[in-house]
Amino acid sequence: MASHDVPIGANQVSLAALNERSREIFRHIVESYLATGEPVGSRNLARLLPITLSPASVRNVMSDLEQLGLIFAPHTSAGRLPTELGLRFFVDALMQIGDLTESDRRSIEAQVAGTGSGKSLETVLTEASQTLSGLTRSAGVVLTAQANVRLKHIEFVRLEPERALAVLVAEDGQVENRVLNVPAGVPMSALVEAGNFLNARIRGKTLAELRSEIEAAQVAGQAELDQLTQKIIAAGLASWSGGESEERKLIVRGHANLLDDLHALDDLERVRSLFDALETKRGVIDLLGRAERGDGVRIFIGSENKLFSLSGSSTIVAPYRDSKGSIVGVIGVIGPTRLNYARVIPMVDYTARIVSQLLSG
Repeated sequence: MASHDVPIGANQVSLAALNERSREIFRHIVESYLATGEPVGSRNLARLLPITLSPASVRNVMSDLEQLGLIFAPHTSAGRLPTELGLRFFVDALMQIGDLTESDRRSIEAQVAGTGSGKSLETVLTEASQTLSGLTRSAGVVLTAQANVRLKHIEFVRLEPERALAVLVAEDGQVENRVLNVPAGVPMSALVEAGNFLNARIRGKTLAELRSEIEAAQVAGQAELDQLTQKIIAAGLASWSGGESEERKLIVRGHANLLDDLHALDDLERVRSLFDALETKRGVIDLLGRAERGDGVRIFIGSENKLFSLSGSSTIVAPYRDSKGSIVGVIGVIGPTRLNYARVIPMVDYTARIVSQLLSG
């Protein structure tokens, strides 16, 4: 797809920004593009729409959609095509994902599972990739993510209020993207802070090693905190409040006494920094756990995926797992941005599940 300028803030487009008429016109532009690859003009659209609108009214709506960065004109006086942002918006907000047909399901099971457990991993993955390629008329793709891949860099990028992307860069230059669900309300600054915290410690470690190391540091920090707080409470300078350990707070009293006791002041400062450090570690461990799980089908349109940023290609992949439930790779397809997303997404998902079943015996 041709490159084009996207207005600032367009990635914040929400369904609420479009009324029913705009949605209907936008849907027809995208569906026409997915079916034919050709731009569609206002005159044709006016004929296709289930509502009666003049070509001039359609042109006005198209102008609004262009302002939002959802469509563009490939050259002057032509029809309109969806932008990468428009396709992403369509896939996320408007598209209804179909269910697999029984024949597609049987075809995937027969070709991938076949005679079952006698197959090597390589054979299973090759057949799964060929099956997807044949069913979707795209290139099949398999990435085996060795469980022990040594990392060089990790970054968290927010996609939606409750979803983020973990970008894992290995020492050998491999890049893997994993989509994770994050709790509502986690600020972007927390994701940046977690990335900085991890990158200071990550070089040459696997995700699992990194997590173990931070968990050990958290346990050690908690032990130190417990000792210090007991000492301060025993001296009558503070008391606990709250129920569960995560909600507990140290309530300081007798400030005048503290001023006479410089050691107590040092201890309290240490308690405060331990509280902060434990809070950071808890958040980071949670994010790492989510990155290790990284569930679900992932869709990268055009330049969204650094690994397959060839102009005009989309990637749809899903993770597959070993017998321990750990992600050991991803499988999917690379094709033009006008893939039949509604049909391909459930195919990729089902194939990844069949591969995972075979690997877990």
